[in-house]
Amino acid sequence: MSALDWAVLAGSLAFIVLYGIYKGRGSNTVKRYLLADRTMPWYAMALSIMATQASAITFISTTGQAYVDGMRFVQFYFGLPIAMVILCATAVPIFHRAGVYTAYEYLERRFDAKTRALASVIFLIQRGLAVGLALYAPAIVLAVLFGWPDRVTTLVMGGLVIGYTVAGGIRAVTWTDVQQMLIIFLGLVVAIATAVLLLPGEVGLGGALYLAGQMGRLNAVDFTLDWSNRYNVWSGLVGGMFLALAYFGCDQSQVQRYLTGRSIAESRLSLLFNAAAKVPMQFFILFIGAILFVLHVYERPPLLFQQAAREKFGAHAQAGEIETRYESAFAQRKTAAAALLRAHRTGNEEEAEGFRREYRSAQRELDNARAAAGALVEKGYNDTNYIFLSFVIEKFPAGMVGLVIAAIFAAAMSTISAEINSLATVTVIDIYRRHIRREASDRHYLAVSRWATALWGVYAVAFAEYGRNLGSLIEAVNMVGSLFYGSLLGVFALAFFFRRANGHGAFFGMLAGEGAIFATQAAGYSFLWFNVFGCLTTVTVGLALSGLTGRRGGSRQGQE
Repeated sequence: MSALDWAVLAGSLAFIVLYGIYKGRGSNTVKRYLLADRTMPWYAMALSIMATQASAITFISTTGQAYVDGMRFVQFYFGLPIAMVILCATAVPIFHRAGVYTAYEYLERRFDAKTRALASVIFLIQRGLAVGLALYAPAIVLAVLFGWPDRVTTLVMGGLVIGYTVAGGIRAVTWTDVQQMLIIFLGLVVAIATAVLLLPGEVGLGGALYLAGQMGRLNAVDFTLDWSNRYNVWSGLVGGMFLALAYFGCDQSQVQRYLTGRSIAESRLSLLFNAAAKVPMQFFILFIGAILFVLHVYERPPLLFQQAAREKFGAHAQAGEIETRYESAFAQRKTAAAALLRAHRTGNEEEAEGFRREYRSAQRELDNARAAAGALVEKGYNDTNYIFLSFVIEKFPAGMVGLVIAAIFAAAMSTISAEINSLATVTVIDIYRRHIRREASDRHYLAVSRWATALWGVYAVAFAEYGRNLGSLIEAVNMVGSLFYGSLLGVFALAFFFRRANGHGAFFGMLAGEGAIFATQAAGYSFLWFNVFGCLTTVTVGLALSGLTGRRGGSRQGQE
């Protein structure tokens, strides 16, 4: 990067950290540290919720996902607006009126201590895994920029985030998220503008859309009902809705955002803002990947996007042969694309069909060459997460590289700080204060909260190194959540909507839900359906066992 890029990056990060420390002043009680004393306005909560979702994974991996697989991933979010409306009518007023610190604290009031403990442990496991993946994403940035090993970069980034989060509490996290979202939005605009401006003049945006569409990169909607297909309208509307209900209604990293609101109405506004903005934002990010694919039709992309992998590949005896195949396939694809675009513009559909076949055939050969090169580097090699970064570093003008890297870092900081803060909250409120030391001073619990935040940050650093083996990080982080969210959603459905459900039914229903999720995974279903089957199983088993055990099941109805 140039000196200007370094200045932009350093200035942006310094501003965010100093602003967070400034806004976090006065977080000297547990309520202020974990809930900001319930004083947050709706727009701060809304942008914080969005920033927590828009992790570095969103930038690094989602664009690469569209590059290699098209825009069908956007269907994943089709159920989110519906989920937000449901949560505004249910979870938001229930949690606010209960006056709880965590969502799982409510479960003890409604059921019993064992149900609360199980839900807390499930959250700690799944969110603990996810925060490691979120930390690995910025490690990719530093690895590309400096060539450092992933482990070193996660240690450096993790140390910065831990210090910032331990010091600031939820108030600092929320207000810095607001600034981080502004940087993120600006980075997105710069990325799409750069990609479009770099297209050849004879192609233009219209031609790029046509060529991307012919290769399936604009396939945003698929109405085919296929249980093994990860992304179609049905999995998005149904599975995506269940996942969004679980994420925003049962995951403490999100629930804690709207628990800081100064009123039910403002918390509802924060969720409705995300209902309206999330799908367009995700579409826009995916669109960048689709345009980047067309840009690489005319400008040769690297055979492998990761620098270290290219060096390792070059040492193999077969490297020259594969490089020749790749060069030939790229030239054929470029020639076929230009001819296809000309035929399309002149209206000669018969001629266009022949060039279309050549265009797709060349793409298959190019993909085969990339796969062969990756296989020489390591088994299961996947460089999807490096595609966008390669584009930024090689093509962006001075100053703009620093801005986009700052946006990625801002997204990472917002997500990681929010997640380790929520993990610490559940650890202290639902585990430590409830089961280990029930009577202590507020000062003691505040100190334990800071220590818990630091320890979860260390855990995230330790787990982050496994991210390199999980392919597309945007898929991996949602797959991890889907292994646990169904049972969490099911137990809250029992709590909210079924007054005859009791503690025994809720507890064993959750266990049955987890069993159903892993059985669904083994059967080969798409991960979005895990949430549906896990939730329905939890509710069904929970109601059945509640009917058998009756009031002996530990139900505490009427106390919520």
